[in-house]
Amino acid sequence: MRFLLFTFIYFIIIFWAGCDTNPPTYPEPIPEIDQMQNKLLGRGVNIGNALEAPNEGEWGVTIQPDYFEKIASAGFTSVRIPVRWSAHCSPNFPYKIETSFLERIREVIDQALMNRLAVIINMHHFDELYSSPEEERVKFLNLWQQIAEYFSAYDNRLFFEILNEPNGNLTPVKWNTFLADAINTVRVTNPSRTILIGTPEWGGLSSIDELILPAGEKNIIVTVHYYQPFNFTHQGAEWINGSNNWLGIKWSSSAAELSVMEEHFRMASFWAKSQGVALNLGEFGSYRKADIQSRVNWTASVRSFAEKYGMSWHYWEFCAGFGIYDPVTGEYDERLLGALLPPA
Repeated sequence: MRFLLFTFIYFIIIFWAGCDTNPPTYPEPIPEIDQMQNKLLGRGVNIGNALEAPNEGEWGVTIQPDYFEKIASAGFTSVRIPVRWSAHCSPNFPYKIETSFLERIREVIDQALMNRLAVIINMHHFDELYSSPEEERVKFLNLWQQIAEYFSAYDNRLFFEILNEPNGNLTPVKWNTFLADAINTVRVTNPSRTILIGTPEWGGLSSIDELILPAGEKNIIVTVHYYQPFNFTHQGAEWINGSNNWLGIKWSSSAAELSVMEEHFRMASFWAKSQGVALNLGEFGSYRKADIQSRVNWTASVRSFAEKYGMSWHYWEFCAGFGIYDPVTGEYDERLLGALLPPA
């Protein structure tokens, strides 16, 4: 009798197991190497308006060797260096990058590494690619082939970011194809290089679920940008039509404001965990025409939520319109610096 009972229970279990055509799925764990590399990036800052200008210095920033010592001594652990490669290559195939420009980027990377800072170099302001992606595809990949080969001997403290803020005619569908091709191009000479991939539609959090990464790739970090609410962070920005109408908007870190902000980060974190990828907040900042206390409140809130949800981060930016450092006085704005790097 006991045997028959056990047999009956056994077949019931098998029957129900066979009927379960939709077994539960579980998120892929984030690869350990990706977690380690994201931790290596940690807390960082962009040195913007320098090498992504048409020529370094044209937008008021020339990177000085002592910047990296000042960044490291403040407590940052990495820098993101935006680079406009497309302005420094030959106009026709094979789109050879100027040797002097490659050497300048190498010099900047070496200065950062000597100060124990991890370094991200990206591809910034490739406007032709955004407007005519198919026509610029070969150029895009050839530039990455050259960049990857030139810097292939560097260790894991150097990171590549494939493209800043894909937008325009480089649609989400096209971007998913282009990023896969770029990863394959880099992997020829840098099989274990950590690569950062941005989201479509200007790199924001809202489009993160449109990003499709190649299956099985390791050494990948997804990077997103955060400038919400835009009418606060970009009030008075000279390059934004109508932004003077936003002057005077404040950020008080009210419960309602924080609730909206945290939901943005929570959803991004949920997506990243479901995909098994690490997250970096590659840009966030507020323009200098906002009042300073609001800027401090907003910056501290974003930094806090980024860290709460496991993101490395890079503030935008070091010493220009969003900056935390005054290159004339050689001093940090201690209020903004404290929002980013609060006392332990």
